[in-house]
Amino acid sequence: MIRKTTTTLAIAFLLTACGPDSESSPDALAKIGPTEPSRPECIAPSKPGGGFDLTCKLAQKAMMELELIGRPMRISYQPGGIGAVAYNSVVAQRGDDSNLIVAFSGGSLLNLAQGKFGRYSEQDVRWVAAEGIDYGMLAVRADSPFDDLGQLISALQENPTSVVFGSGGTVGSQDWMKSAIIARAAGIDYRMMRYVAFEGGGEAQTALLGGHIQAYSGDISEAQGLLESGHLRILAVMSDERLPPPFEKIPTAHEQGFNFSWPILRGFYAGADISDEDYDWWVNTFEKMMANPRFDEMRREFGMFPYAKTGAELAAVIEQRMVHYRKLVEEFHLNGGETR
Repeated sequence: MIRKTTTTLAIAFLLTACGPDSESSPDALAKIGPTEPSRPECIAPSKPGGGFDLTCKLAQKAMMELELIGRPMRISYQPGGIGAVAYNSVVAQRGDDSNLIVAFSGGSLLNLAQGKFGRYSEQDVRWVAAEGIDYGMLAVRADSPFDDLGQLISALQENPTSVVFGSGGTVGSQDWMKSAIIARAAGIDYRMMRYVAFEGGGEAQTALLGGHIQAYSGDISEAQGLLESGHLRILAVMSDERLPPPFEKIPTAHEQGFNFSWPILRGFYAGADISDEDYDWWVNTFEKMMANPRFDEMRREFGMFPYAKTGAELAAVIEQRMVHYRKLVEEFHLNGGETR
């Protein structure tokens, strides 16, 4: 009788411990699967604010709102080298941490191609997902004498120093690269190009409006406010096709006869040593997230354009982009500078 009572009390205790407030409850177990990370974390390799932070926050918001994850994903910040510090830290110290994903961008990949991530390459991590994309653009003031990209390029051909470019990145950055490939399209030596580097896109826009520079090379998502205010004219967007509203009236460089583009991927990688099961959980969760119509709205709210690649498909895209970036590094003799 005593043994039966003791057993009954033990069972009652276990049932109480697994009640509604316990992480072992049926509801919790329905959300926390066997391979779901117990302490999900997204590293933004920057200070708070900016593209990396938005990349993490979009995934954080979408996964919780769409009920794809049982615990909120923590965002931590690890600035340095436009991703280099975080990349080295993950590869060397947290390669097997299945809780962790890290944001990357096209600027990260360009830095990686320049060897700024030390001895590591794109093969030293596992590419999880790209959740959106942005595009380069070239803008002038609304009262600029240049009405289209062809007119600006003609001015460069006549006098390579007649146009002062500026952006939020030093020589070797992706914003500098946008200006440099325009100079190359004009058939001039990019080293003759007049270029001013600023701390960020906001400073470059202010300099443009103040008349200190004549052309601003940045990201199309950064320019929406000034475009709507009527203070800015975008000569070209560096995408293969025209973008959706509110940018549908902006011509691409391609349709103006110039064969260049600058897509900016925004996504995530994980450590190379996490298990296939854990890696698949992240990949599958991103696939579910990006397939949901509500995510399209969220992505638009975060200033990104539709793009969805995961797993092996994304890894193949990264490999192609790295070939392209390394070719540019060689062509433009890049051995310094910083990408954004």
